[in-house]
This record gives sequence, C-alpha cells and structure tokens, in this order.
Amino acid sequence: MSISPEIEKRLTLLQEKYNAMGQDMTSYLDGLLHADFLTYWDYIHLDTLLSLQSPKTPFPDEEIFIMYHQITELYFKLSLHECKQISEHEKLTVDFFTARIKRINRYFEALTNSFEIMVDGMEKEQFLQFRMSLLPASGFQSGQYRLIEIYATDFINLVAPDHRQELAGAPVEYQFEQIYWKYGATELSTGKRTLTLNQFEKKYAKTFIELGKQVSNTNFNSLLQQFKHKSESTNTLEEQLRQLDVNVNVNWPLSHYKSAVRYLHREPEEIKATGGTNWQKYLPPRFQRRIFYPSLWSAYELENWGKAWVDKVISEL
Repeated sequence: MSISPEIEKRLTLLQEKYNAMGQDMTSYLDGLLHADFLTYWDYIHLDTLLSLQSPKTPFPDEEIFIMYHQITELYFKLSLHECKQISEHEKLTVDFFTARIKRINRYFEALTNSFEIMVDGMEKEQFLQFRMSLLPASGFQSGQYRLIEIYATDFINLVAPDHRQELAGAPVEYQFEQIYWKYGATELSTGKRTLTLNQFEKKYAKTFIELGKQVSNTNFNSLLQQFKHKSESTNTLEEQLRQLDVNVNVNWPLSHYKSAVRYLHREPEEIKATGGTNWQKYLPPRFQRRIFYPSLWSAYELENWGKAWVDKVISEL
C-alpha cells in the first residue's frame, strides 16, 4: 500500500517534532494504534458532570437550584478565562482587549437572561423548606465572582463607598478590610459578622489579596487608562466596558434581588437569607454604588447609579 504525499509530509513533520523533544516517534505511533477513539461523553466527562448534583432534601426542586448554580459557576469560569487572557497578555492590543470583554458581556447576559429559568422553575414552598438544609451556605460565597470583580477594576473601587476616600492609595490588605461585600454579610438583627462571611474569608481572603496586588497595573480599568494615555482609540472598548459595568454591577445583582423579593419577602418581616446576609441592602446597586469605570459615566449617572433599574424591577413585581 503506497503512502500519499499528504501523509508522508505529516509523518516527516511528526518525526521532526519528536526528534526535537528527544522522543521516539515509533513508540508514540504504537500507542496510537492501541488507543480508543475519543467519544463526546468521555471528552467532556459527561457521566461525572451529571453525577455532581447531591440534594440534601427530598424536594425535587432542590436539584434545579443546584444545577443552576453550577451552570452559573461554569459561566464565571468562562469569564475568568477571558480575564486571564487580557491581564496576562504580553502585547495586549485594544482590539484583543475589546473582543475578550465582548465575550464576558455575552456570558453575563446569558446568565441574567436565564435567571428566570431558576426563579420560575421552583415552587416557592419547596424552596422555603429545602433552603433551611443549606445553612450557612450562600451564593454570597462565590469566590469566582469576586475574582472577576478584582480583574475588572482598581481594588479601591471595590471598597465600601464610605471608606474609599480614606483608603485611596493604601495597600490592598487595608482596602480588603473594607471591601463592600463584607457589609452585606452581617446578621440582620445584631450586625455581627456571619458564619457565612467567616467561612468565605478563611477560604479565599489570601487569594483575593494576592490577585489584587498582582493585577494592580493589569486590571481592566488600569489597562484602559494606559491605552488612553497612549492616545489610542478606545471608543468601542469603552462602550464594552460600560456594558460590563452594567452587566456585572446592576443587571446580575438585580436578578438576585428580584428573586429574593419573590421568595424571601413576607409581611410584616423579611425572611432571612440562608447565610444570614442582609440581602435588602447588599443586592440593590444603588446602595453599594459599585462602579468599575467611574471615568466612563457622567456625574448624573454616578449619582443615580442603578436607581432606574431598581425602580423598573420593583414595578414589575
């Protein structure tokens, strides 16, 4: 049987590749002869993936709750994949930067648009019962979401509004002590730190601080300012960053706020979140005023951050 020129060419290239690595190509070809063909289910580890749902109660809708949060974390991982490409790129261009921000925006838009699947897909009574078996776990404890925030902006922009001025220029360790989300993880009745917060910081605090230091000059806001300093055209990039600001800091929190109002609002007293977090103050954007790119918004937009969106959501409930 003759060997075609195409196969001969590839064999030559393979020989060069393995010679360069000091490897015996014949041994690799022997391995290829005995290897099974790849299947879809093996490639994506489908059986493992479908085995990762472990409800704590017999309520059927708990499995919906678990799967949706797992899907959310996969979208966060996709976003972090883009964040790392931007921050670690040795010769970053505006076009590359813009394209990756567009990807992150699509991920968050998919998340926000799909949130109704979970909200409308669970019976309220089932949720209010199985949620008590989840204590003190909370979606508040998503470390990946916090990593995305750190990649997205200067660390000072994540500090609680009342402390930003005093901590401007301070080391990340000091800024971290006043990061905005700590104020959402306090007991409603006593104001004390929740177990949810203590668990979260024990697992992730070191990682957050190290990343904050690492990306001090390569977070998205810093990179934007560097490109503008070089007088490069950043109009499309700025448009995408503004959309990212809205997607991450307004639309996504409001999806949770809308869900919390539906499931946890009860007269005359609000039902506590599983982690004891103060969701009434923590989720609405107008309270946190977390803004990744202040220079891209007008004074009026900054002053009324999130208000229009919150009013719209409340009117629809």
